[in-house]
Amino acid sequence: MNNHDNEKTRSTANEGDIIDPSKSKEEKSEQKAVDTWDIAGKVETPAYFEVEGEDGEKEELHHVKDAQEISDVIRQARTDEDGERQWR
Repeated sequence: MNNHDNEKTRSTANEGDIIDPSKSKEEKSEQKAVDTWDIAGKVETPAYFEVEGEDGEKEELHHVKDAQEISDVIRQARTDEDGERQWR
């Protein structure tokens, strides 16, 4: 059995939970954590979230492995009276 077969048999909630460090930035941006339909309609959630640090550098955070850092980034986001995002 090769590595690809091992990954297919690995127990995970969905394929979006699998982290493949060999994926390019573009491939990561296309990977979905959730891609399904429910009673409310189509539900799509990316597996990776692109964030920009204070230094302007962008990085992709994985929805499981980096969940705490994603939460921290979201808590920093604020909107003003005009709906414009303000960062603290």
